[in-house]
Amino acid sequence: MTALLPSGLLVSALLKRANDAGGMGMVRARGEPNSGAILLILNDNIGHSSIMERALDQLGKPALVATGPADSANVAERESYWRRRRDRDPDLWVIELDIASPERFAAETILAS
Repeated sequence: MTALLPSGLLVSALLKRANDAGGMGMVRARGEPNSGAILLILNDNIGHSSIMERALDQLGKPALVATGPADSANVAERESYWRRRRDRDPDLWVIELDIASPERFAAETILAS
């Protein structure tokens, strides 16, 4: 099993990289700094939106998994979804990124560790 970097460190790296690349990232909810789950609201430059979460695959390696409502572009559904998740898991980080190719960008940062 691979040791995972602390969630707070991954979030900091993700936000810094987004800023450096001309995008924008924001912490919607701060989670547990060492082992909190990370939920990503990913918005690209052409109006598409998705929700992904860092999880472990069958081999115990970090992966990004699609989650959330079927229509992630529906802001009300998206907000309701992450708030319900946060109510059940107060250690959850919720990060929103606005950047080109957000899934690839997040994977390069979160999964490369």
